[in-house]
Amino acid sequence: MAAEILNVHHETPELRKIQKVAEALKEGAVILYPTDTGFSLGCELSNKEAISKLRLIRKLPENKALTFICDSLSNIADFAKVSNLAYKTIRRLIPGPYTFILTASKLVPKFAQDPKRKTSGIRVPNNDLSRLLIKYVEHPIISISAKIEDNPVPSPQEIIDYYSPMVDIAMVSDEYTFLGESTVIDMTTDDFKIIRVGAGYDELKQIIDISEE
Repeated sequence: MAAEILNVHHETPELRKIQKVAEALKEGAVILYPTDTGFSLGCELSNKEAISKLRLIRKLPENKALTFICDSLSNIADFAKVSNLAYKTIRRLIPGPYTFILTASKLVPKFAQDPKRKTSGIRVPNNDLSRLLIKYVEHPIISISAKIEDNPVPSPQEIIDYYSPMVDIAMVSDEYTFLGESTVIDMTTDDFKIIRVGAGYDELKQIIDISEE
């Protein structure tokens, strides 16, 4: 059965639709939704059953650490251990297309962490729809790129068509500004390392000297 598809205006989002998606997330839904980097699959951070379903949809192994989105730096500090240097750097980069690898706090369930390093990837997207969603859910939301095997550059409609039979709700919009994959930065120590070069990398280099793995 195909998902319910809710079309939300990008400039004047209908809050009743955002609230409907938020309520579905609280009840254990897996959703498709837009961020600044592209479409993501998501569910509530603390819902183990929903995370298992999301892993199955995206064919992710159980030991694969998950990324989740927050709506602010204070929210990040609740869910991760953030050094003073990391805090100052993140403050200059958010909202934006960056994933920060940080040591997870006790608020992050173990089934959402890297089991060896006890870390998670955290983002604050520059996208009004996804940040509104976090506001209504009142908790971080899992954010896993909605990739399609054998189709490296799918159109938004191809992604919607591919995933809508697998998720509970697809939140779509009338207009998208997708920047591509996020730049991933390991901030578990103050010797920051680039794990993946992606969107926003040139801006990042102007802010801080950083080594690449």
